[in-house]
Amino acid sequence: MLDSLAQRLTEVLTKLRRKGRLTRADVEEGLREVRRVLLEADVNYKVAKGFIERVGEKALGQEVLESLTPGQQLIKIIKDELTATMGGQGAELDLAAKPAVVMLVGLQGSGKTTTAGKLARYLVRKGRAKRPLLVCVDPYRPAAGEQLRQIAERLGYASYHGDGSPSSPLAIARSALERARAEGFDLVLLDTAGRLQIDEPLMEELEELKRELKPQEILLVADAMTGQEAVAIAGEFHRRLGLTGLILTKMDGDARGGAALSMVEVTGLPIKLIGTGEGLEELEPFHPERLAGRILGMGDLLSLIEEAEERLDRKRAEELAERLVKEEFTLQDFLDQLRQVRRMGPLERLLERLPGGGRLQIEDKELDKVEAIINSMTREERLNPQIIDGSRKRRIARGSGTHVSEVNRLLKRFNEAKRLMRQLGKLGRKGKLPLEELPF
Repeated sequence: MLDSLAQRLTEVLTKLRRKGRLTRADVEEGLREVRRVLLEADVNYKVAKGFIERVGEKALGQEVLESLTPGQQLIKIIKDELTATMGGQGAELDLAAKPAVVMLVGLQGSGKTTTAGKLARYLVRKGRAKRPLLVCVDPYRPAAGEQLRQIAERLGYASYHGDGSPSSPLAIARSALERARAEGFDLVLLDTAGRLQIDEPLMEELEELKRELKPQEILLVADAMTGQEAVAIAGEFHRRLGLTGLILTKMDGDARGGAALSMVEVTGLPIKLIGTGEGLEELEPFHPERLAGRILGMGDLLSLIEEAEERLDRKRAEELAERLVKEEFTLQDFLDQLRQVRRMGPLERLLERLPGGGRLQIEDKELDKVEAIINSMTREERLNPQIIDGSRKRRIARGSGTHVSEVNRLLKRFNEAKRLMRQLGKLGRKGKLPLEELPF
């Protein structure tokens, strides 16, 4: 997420952190580099200028320059200012009404229809909705209603796009709201029509929908990869509709980051959610402080923990931990654990949430290879790896399309991990584990 921006900022700040003492000239040169990085990332010029001025005012104080860890203090100042620039804290959706009406607006290609499905799934998973109704109020785009219907069907939710007769967006929306009230739906998500560019008929249509349906939320779905264009689009939609917030899509792409860093300050609107992938589960709340941490290479352990709690089988994880402590952990257990972790998404996405994890070069295909090797073993070999001799290793390598050296490497790593975790388990049983007692 925002890889190029994160990499460039990390390079600049690493140089400063390595210096024992910082002079005023060091700080000023560093801030010039940070400003250049922000502008190259397509951050709004005024936003970048104000950001550097605020950081400079705090960083050039005696407290930082005379500190024993000036580099660390400067990074903290930059993190705090990044957080403030992106809104300071996350913003919740207002779903108090029953049914709550949420209107998604935006240009064609921004990802509104997919986001409607993602948002419904997210709100149900968070317990904020029980019965969502996904409504297509786009009678112009061919197959728009069918696309939304298929997404809703995959998720097990209801959808609506009119009764088949030619209807206006307003007529479809009214009919959908009547159905929601009659059948007990608690959330109505309106996937509105888009255009290739903002035009008067589109805005008038959306204004009419707002007047009639009085939605609790009007969210602009904007493509983060469009940079400053997305900021300009948000400003115009907000002027005409009075938006309540933003959803940025394609944050997992090679976005330069300018939109995410500029939108809140330029428009005054909160970013409420971000799309982090193509899967229908890949929508997450926007936490400015956490994203600032990711941009600066500090990771985002809180989001990782929250996602693990939602997606992993807690009971199975506890069983594996117990087997580990009892020294009964096998390659079959290891395979089960690997599959659970992979349910959380691509490895690259998990690593970027660990402090410094973005620098680790581990690819999903390496895990594919590990899984293939274990799958090529017999059940007996998985439960008792010590019986795997030379001839068995050759058979396993042939079956998995790998080399014997790779089978040896996996077995060695498994034994080392098992030994390390056994030590941790024993120390953990003694009570709280001080950091100095960790065996690594």
